[in-house]
Amino acid sequence: MGTKKTNMRELEATAKLSATAKVINTLNRPGQLEKIDQIKQRYVRKKASVEAQLKSAMQQQLDGVRIGLNQLHRCLEDVAEINSCVKKMCDFFADVPDLCKNLNDVRDENMKHSQYVTAKENLKHIFTVPESVEKTKAWINEGKLLHTHQCLRDLENSRDDLLFELHKLPNQSVHDKSMLKAYFADVEVLSNLLEKQLTFVLSRTLNTVRKDPTVIVTALRIIEREEKADEEALKQQKQTGFIPPGRPKKWKEMAFRIFEKSVSSKIEGTQVEEREDNKHWLIRYLELIRMMVLEDLRVVKTLCLPCFPPSYKILDKYIHMYHAGLSVHLQEIIQNGLKGNEYVTMLSWVLKTYKSTDMLGHPDLAVYTENLSPLLPQAVLNRLEGDYLKNIESNYMEWMQNTLKSEKEEWRSQTEPHLESYSRTAAPIIIFQMIDQNLQVAKTISEDLTIKSLNLSIQQVISFADPFKEAIIEFKNKYFEDRKQLVYFTQYMIVIVNNCLQLVELGSQLETQYVKMNTSHELSRSFGLLKTTYIKLRNEAVQYLLEEPLVDLDQHFEKLFTSQWLTLNPTDTIYVTIEDYFQDYNRLVEANYKYVVEQVVSIVGRRYLTAMLSRRISFKTYDECVKAAQKVAEEARRFNQLFTTLCSDLECENPFEAIIMLSEVLKSDDDMLSFELHRIVEKFPDITDDHLLRLLSLRGDLSRSDVREKVAHVDKPKVLHKSSVFKTLVFPKLVNINLNF
Repeated sequence: MGTKKTNMRELEATAKLSATAKVINTLNRPGQLEKIDQIKQRYVRKKASVEAQLKSAMQQQLDGVRIGLNQLHRCLEDVAEINSCVKKMCDFFADVPDLCKNLNDVRDENMKHSQYVTAKENLKHIFTVPESVEKTKAWINEGKLLHTHQCLRDLENSRDDLLFELHKLPNQSVHDKSMLKAYFADVEVLSNLLEKQLTFVLSRTLNTVRKDPTVIVTALRIIEREEKADEEALKQQKQTGFIPPGRPKKWKEMAFRIFEKSVSSKIEGTQVEEREDNKHWLIRYLELIRMMVLEDLRVVKTLCLPCFPPSYKILDKYIHMYHAGLSVHLQEIIQNGLKGNEYVTMLSWVLKTYKSTDMLGHPDLAVYTENLSPLLPQAVLNRLEGDYLKNIESNYMEWMQNTLKSEKEEWRSQTEPHLESYSRTAAPIIIFQMIDQNLQVAKTISEDLTIKSLNLSIQQVISFADPFKEAIIEFKNKYFEDRKQLVYFTQYMIVIVNNCLQLVELGSQLETQYVKMNTSHELSRSFGLLKTTYIKLRNEAVQYLLEEPLVDLDQHFEKLFTSQWLTLNPTDTIYVTIEDYFQDYNRLVEANYKYVVEQVVSIVGRRYLTAMLSRRISFKTYDECVKAAQKVAEEARRFNQLFTTLCSDLECENPFEAIIMLSEVLKSDDDMLSFELHRIVEKFPDITDDHLLRLLSLRGDLSRSDVREKVAHVDKPKVLHKSSVFKTLVFPKLVNINLNF
């Protein structure tokens, strides 16, 4: 109480302080003292309003407390009354055991009465069981299934009621139960006969529903009644522990097992041929399956749906049964192994035909089949695609081996190749036609498989380069063993060179056709590798082609800058021989022809420069140097003219310009010699001191000290911007002239 009074005093003090502050704030403003009466009246009204609200709130609280007290009082009275009733009931329960004993006779009489009533109700069935069984069998044979089922149900009900009465007895007699079951044993036989008849009817559902749907409806009515009987029997078992013999029959489950077995049998039975009987057996089988499944599902939709209860969802069930059955059977076929085009047939049917408008995507079925899972698991599809690609790879390897064998036989034949404007064989075109055929087939399956097939095809063409190169080298070596054996070596080497470039061109066409922005980098790399592989092989084949004229010209190159060079003029022979060989090289396609000309320009220029700087000869006098320089310049210009005539748009370095500049050094007088050397070094910054020493060593009119001095004073550039023909010149050893002085 002391704490509450203290709190109240604190609250009053706080309220007074708050009111004082509020009054001060109000009266501090100008003009407020004049309105003191109005302000006072406003606060009086506000105080009266607050007091009224407080009184109203207190009144409501008091009313609520009063109502609560009244309710608690009534509850207390109810509890007392209930307690009194419970005590009375406990007193009554004490008399129950005695009452139970007193009513034993009544209970026994009631049990007998129940048994008598049950026996009386089933009396006609009990005495007519043999007759009813024979009559029911006759109805089964006549196909009167509803009559059969009604009679069977009467017999079963009689048996089950009697067995239930025995079950309720406290002291059950096993003998009585066995005797009753034996008496009704034929009822089980009738049930089995009816089940077999239903099995026969249901196994022919799709045929029967076309001719007489009432038969199917009858069978389904019987099944539905048996399903309800199963439910009641199971409910009774939960309540009493008794379940009639043979329950639950589960004939609905039996019906779906029959449907599944029927579907499976139809799927397997449609395959009437094997690979040994007809190589197109798989195509024929899958087409028959397509027609059969489409027709059956349309029958289910149009004829079975009105006959079956909605709860059966018969169309969905049949779709899934066919789907599952087909999946299992197709996996068995795949497991047994496919060959050749059977991979394509299977993949195309599974990925395209199965859900197309010709089958499950048909307008009559599309709504019901759009959410079906894939026909084959992804692992099986991946394995099937892998086997398909392996089959293609095997075909490529076999075909390319045969192609190469045929090419090699043609190269070694004594028959000149059929040359038209350009010399090529059909092998590259046939290779890419085979690739295109495989791609067209893969397109019918899927875009992903098309890309995989394309990548595999390009890889096979790349792999073909190794045995192709080995065959070319073997062909070349065979020719140089005895050049009389292979008369048309040059012509066939031209064919080989052209074929290499044609493989590149056909690959580029294929790349343009198939490689898109969204294509994987792997495919782009494959096409790039194809190009570089066959360009490299083309270049090597060109070297083998030019090896023939080089062998013929080798002795003439060896005569350059010797005493024979001054008198016999071997460059004439070189010139004529090159001109003669290019009569055959005209059969090269334009790009190859240009490349060959560039290679010959480079080879001739290098050989000429190598001979010039090999110190085979020395010109003793200045006049001899001038004559030699004039001869060198004339020969260089002649070669230059020859190659310009052979090909006017060469892009390679012209080594004959270097030869002409070197000839200027040979004929320069002492005053201009250093200038000419500087010109050469400026034009060809990668020329070495060894090259310059070799060049000046041709001039016998210069002493060794002059040569050393001239070379030593040549300013070499510190940075090489490009390489020239001098970079490729190779000599056995350096010129032995010491420049250190």
